[in-house]
Amino acid sequence: MLNITLAQLNLTVGDMDGNIDQMVAAARQAQNDGAQLVVFAELSLTAYYPGDLLDEPDFLARVDAGIARLLQESQQLPELHWVLGAPTRSAGPGKRLHNSLLVLHNGAIRLQYDKQLLPTYNIFDERRHFEPGRDVAKVLRIGQMQVGFLICEDGWNDSGSDYATNPFERMADAAPDVVVSINASPSHLGKREERHQIFSQAASRHGLPILYVNQVGGQDQIVFDGASFAVQPERGIVWEAPRFVQTIYTLGFDQGNFRLPSGSLPTAPAVQGLPTMEFYRQQIMLGLRDYARRCGFSQVVVGSSGGIDSALTLALAAEALGPSNVVGITMPSHYSSSGSVDDSVALCRNLGITLHTHPIADLVQGYAQQFEASFGSPLLGLPLENVQARIRGTILMEYSNAFGHLLLTTGNKSEISVGYCTLYGDTNGGLGLIGDLYKTEVFALSRHINDYAGRERIPEAIIDKPPSAELAPDQKDEDSLPPYAVLDEVLKILIEGQRLSTQEYDAARLFVEQLTQTEAGRQLVAKVQRMVHRSEYKRRQAPPILRLRPRAFGTGRQMPIAAYYP
Repeated sequence: MLNITLAQLNLTVGDMDGNIDQMVAAARQAQNDGAQLVVFAELSLTAYYPGDLLDEPDFLARVDAGIARLLQESQQLPELHWVLGAPTRSAGPGKRLHNSLLVLHNGAIRLQYDKQLLPTYNIFDERRHFEPGRDVAKVLRIGQMQVGFLICEDGWNDSGSDYATNPFERMADAAPDVVVSINASPSHLGKREERHQIFSQAASRHGLPILYVNQVGGQDQIVFDGASFAVQPERGIVWEAPRFVQTIYTLGFDQGNFRLPSGSLPTAPAVQGLPTMEFYRQQIMLGLRDYARRCGFSQVVVGSSGGIDSALTLALAAEALGPSNVVGITMPSHYSSSGSVDDSVALCRNLGITLHTHPIADLVQGYAQQFEASFGSPLLGLPLENVQARIRGTILMEYSNAFGHLLLTTGNKSEISVGYCTLYGDTNGGLGLIGDLYKTEVFALSRHINDYAGRERIPEAIIDKPPSAELAPDQKDEDSLPPYAVLDEVLKILIEGQRLSTQEYDAARLFVEQLTQTEAGRQLVAKVQRMVHRSEYKRRQAPPILRLRPRAFGTGRQMPIAAYYP
């Protein structure tokens, strides 16, 4: 029997000492559990992804010191093998580093495996820093078992469609008893099921049991969901760690089977993961907690307009951080309805958070008067609308500066896509919680939050009201945009396309095909496409948003600003 402890840890980029402290604690627990092997995630020493920190000389010096410390720590637990990820120096031509897996044992490095497949798509850019490892399988005898090792992307090409090299082929030739794969696999809608499918097929094809260990936690826009798992060739996924929480767990492996600590065989997890809205809720909350904590914030502030976007942002923040750490500010103008202010009051009362009022009518009037005095022209139309948004954004930043709160921006994916937002106004902030949710999903998640809580956290009056920026008399979003039920399906095709799940893609494609049967529908799609293209400069200047879907704005979609778009 080989006992393997998987350490699904919430690690911080660049915090080598803090990461090692967590690894040492997990290793001690592994020893107490009778394990011979403790496994950490990809680049667990530095956490994933350190980016251009890898180009800093002092950073690599700290990596070296970290590896030296881990070797010392391994001497204190001489019966235990440590499997971890770290950058190491490359001796040959090309990039000067490898993304490596190290096996430490009693003060020595017993094995080094360098990642062969370096992703450069979507949010990944590993080839920027790392040189691919050699096309060779690495296997180590631990006790009576032969253990093979892979790193993340190396296991994703068994179909052979993305790279010329398939590390699983070499691994199958080496014929280990079990394969350990260390990973930093970011989470998005459908990712868990994708992992299960790919690794179940590879395990079956090559006859290889696989233990897949992932990290957990938020890092900038990305959230790692953990969800480490074990897969057997005949049975598929037989065990799964919890999602979105740190977990240290020991599995046994004997005669081709993974076993629970009791010795019994594990029960396979459900094929389907969390419902979509619950997935969104949990991913956003973990992303916010870690972003705020790692950036040194304990409290957040949100502009409360009385609309659905700010209401959802406030509700998520209150649940993630606690009501006492969330502040709302309502900033009524001449065009604000009394209902919007009342709805903000009701919302914040339901959530148990503080709401401040800062009227802006006099400030807007002052701007308008001075504009006309300086330029000889009245401030009207779009400039007048935008100055209201910019005054509100300035007030929120004043509060953030004065009291040390992180400002959360409240734009959704539909509005961000078509530029229905004001630079230096409602785009102000340090993080967007709902920027990867289409507007129709904003409504759905708001209803889910109420259902989950078993009470009305977000007032029905907010959910039911027609969306409006309230920057002009009787203004409604549909004055400028198609209905969101139409806009969102068009945007899914334009922005995500076949990155959508099969079901979602087929539904959106059919919708757009039917829409474009008429001239008016074709013109609408063309108009939306122009709006998306012309708003790239706004998205480039917007705050980071938490990634929820396969293609999110930010590093996952890199489009030029100054380009010809037909």
